[in-house]
Amino acid sequence: MKYGYIRVSSDKQTVENQRFEINQFCLKEKMSVDGWIEETVSGTQPYSKRRLGRLLRHVHKGDLIICSELSRLGRNLYMIMEILSLCMNRGCSVWTVKDGYRLGDDIQSKVLAFAFGLSAEIERTLISQRTREALARLKAEGKPVGRPKGSCTRKEAHPLYPRDAYIRRSIARGCSQRQITSRLGCSRNTLRRYIQAFICEEYTTQNAEKAT
Repeated sequence: MKYGYIRVSSDKQTVENQRFEINQFCLKEKMSVDGWIEETVSGTQPYSKRRLGRLLRHVHKGDLIICSELSRLGRNLYMIMEILSLCMNRGCSVWTVKDGYRLGDDIQSKVLAFAFGLSAEIERTLISQRTREALARLKAEGKPVGRPKGSCTRKEAHPLYPRDAYIRRSIARGCSQRQITSRLGCSRNTLRRYIQAFICEEYTTQNAEKAT
């Protein structure tokens, strides 16, 4: 079996770019994807709690996982190495499109995977350090840091605002948040925060006005 694995970190990102890259890669290699695994979740989330974890529990010798880059599997060295080790022990290969890696059950693959994971971990640490230093410098200079006040509180700016009417109708019909998010293609956390911030707040205000 050949699996295409796609992961994005937030609802604002799209999976289509990664799907396109994998499909183009498969065309060049004259192969096809037998199954897709897509998820919207942070790479810091343990892989065992993601769809990736369910996939890894079912892969067998000769299976292949294709992703756009190794960082799609996880966001730290230890997680990436654990995932690759599990795949190699099961005889499942991991190919990446952008990185050009073809990792299987051989010593060269293990050494390459370790080197990649180590360099990625070091780079993320350096980026984090540079970001903290830049923010500290801006703060010391008296310059504003972070998003403008109120930029996240405007209902019209929320990504779910265009589907506000659909969300209200679904709630009125008694649909579960799982059913609504399945149709909208967003996470339940995003939907729950939208309902709490805008819909529930309006109902509370209306009830208070009626009471007076």
